[in-house]
Amino acid sequence: MPRTPSTADDDIFDLRLNRSAPDLWPMLDALYGQRNDYDAFKAALLKSLRKAWKDRAPDLKRLDLIRDLEPDWFQRADMAGYVFYIDRFAGTLPKVLEKLDYLDDLGVNYVHFMPCLKPRPGDSDGGYSVMDYRAINPAYGKMADFEAVTAELRQRGISVCIDLVLNHTAKEHAWAKKAAKGDPKYQDYYLMFDTPDLPKRYEETLVEVFPDNAPGNFTHYPDFGKWVWTTFNEHQWDLNWANPQVFLEIVEIMLFLANRGVDVLRLDAVAFMWKRMGTRCQSEPEVHMILQALRACSRIAAPAVLHLEEAIVAPAEMLPYLGRGRHDGKEGNLAYHNSLMVQFWSSLATRDTRLMTHVMATHFPDRLTNATYATYIRCHDDIGWAVTDEDAGALNLSGPAHRAFLSDFYDGTFPGSFARGTLFQENPATGDKRISGSFASLAGLEKALAEGDATGREQALQRILMGHALIAAFGGIPLIYMGDELALLNDYGYRDVPEHAHDSRWVHRPRMDWEAAASRHTGDTDASRIFTGVQHILARRRATPALHAAHATQILHCDTPGIFAFRRAAPTGALVCLFNFTESWQHIPEGWLRAQGATRLHDELSDAAVQVHHGNIALPPHARVWIS
Repeated sequence: MPRTPSTADDDIFDLRLNRSAPDLWPMLDALYGQRNDYDAFKAALLKSLRKAWKDRAPDLKRLDLIRDLEPDWFQRADMAGYVFYIDRFAGTLPKVLEKLDYLDDLGVNYVHFMPCLKPRPGDSDGGYSVMDYRAINPAYGKMADFEAVTAELRQRGISVCIDLVLNHTAKEHAWAKKAAKGDPKYQDYYLMFDTPDLPKRYEETLVEVFPDNAPGNFTHYPDFGKWVWTTFNEHQWDLNWANPQVFLEIVEIMLFLANRGVDVLRLDAVAFMWKRMGTRCQSEPEVHMILQALRACSRIAAPAVLHLEEAIVAPAEMLPYLGRGRHDGKEGNLAYHNSLMVQFWSSLATRDTRLMTHVMATHFPDRLTNATYATYIRCHDDIGWAVTDEDAGALNLSGPAHRAFLSDFYDGTFPGSFARGTLFQENPATGDKRISGSFASLAGLEKALAEGDATGREQALQRILMGHALIAAFGGIPLIYMGDELALLNDYGYRDVPEHAHDSRWVHRPRMDWEAAASRHTGDTDASRIFTGVQHILARRRATPALHAAHATQILHCDTPGIFAFRRAAPTGALVCLFNFTESWQHIPEGWLRAQGATRLHDELSDAAVQVHHGNIALPPHARVWIS
């Protein structure tokens, strides 16, 4: 007899449960197996997974099947992303639907809605202080609006990413309110202490994330007599992941969002999830066990969903979030390539790519298992100069001096700087000075326009296009931050908004300039030149299968210090990508290129033959070529 749909669905669930059980239960056994309530927790988790699968819409179940059959879907060369705040891009979720033709025109098939879940009132750390994970920010619309948008995007083949903050909730969250009222169950959802003794001991080895406006890592609440762990801000209470009920709650939220049409869960602040006395309480081994288990839960009940793990840390600390060792191929599918971004800006400032080549070649494998990078030049956040003393020393540089130089260069105070950025969270004790600024302003366009410098303006535009060509070719999913494709400048109006004035990151979160967007295909404006240039880069990326993320990215050592070079080792032949980080013409020997496997000498980016002059190819200032 034919099986009923429900029986078939049950079989599919069981098959996927069996597939991921080795990735799930050993992690949970190690984390929580010693607890008396462990068996009850496991039963509750299994029940939640079954319910989430049962509740999943038929078209989402079909997408699950497609992506199970095509597990490399997110690694393909046609993937490209766009990141925006809903209110600054369109105003509301329903109005996002009116802008989808613009996204199609640009050539993206992945959109990241910056924090859109219901935040606390007032200062919400840019939306990362969430008071309800199952509701949309009412300023943007309702959950029904969100589902309508995700459904339309799905029809267009565009995946949706949203933020899910794992380290903390807003103090206004229902769990936190119950904890503040003395409910012991919910007090155990957080890290609360009766006296300051343990917080003081922890504080000895912790770092301050926002020293300017949120010093320390704990907050005392006299009204209910507790010291609460607040890593980021007083209004963000750290969750107690040593409590399995927190894991269960987050799984249920995660799958609830997946069933609303989310394709990518950007798991925020994951490095801080596990606490251990005497450490920085960052990237502890248990963090990776939790994240592998969460990934397994998605593969069981919503396998179309990817996990993007946000950990802006040094390479050795970042790579495990993409699965290393026992977690290889089992943890995050995506993580930000922060080092590529930092080294891009470092090389632009110095006109020297040797440090970039050293860092990329030394610290990163040429490929990853079931995972890839999210590559970017700018994002919503500040730039921290993640250049270690060891890496700087390998080039006979001083780490502190180089980091200080980069901050001075990009805030515009270094003599001869082309950049216009602003400082963020300067820490005199450590010398840490981070930078805010839009791509165009950091690349020199703001200064050139202010000074009427036509040459500087052209150089700035070429830097912007080179950066987009770099992230499109390096390996992973390139992410374009809203406005960068139109060369939008810094927005200093944030200083007049009380809840933003203390946070210079709002300088690079301008509102979308739809007037500039409307004229993107007409005239010779900066906006139209950058838009059509980025559009072309993404189109050529789609036409170049060698850029599939599973193909190795091999860093090449080039004798010309102003050139950054790498080879994409595709089965059909090598693709050698060259980027000129200087304002001068550079020359690369033809023989060197051919030795790297670029025997056809065809630039896939311009789709034109590469000209050879006296045994060399000439690269103009800020050139970018993908040579097959």
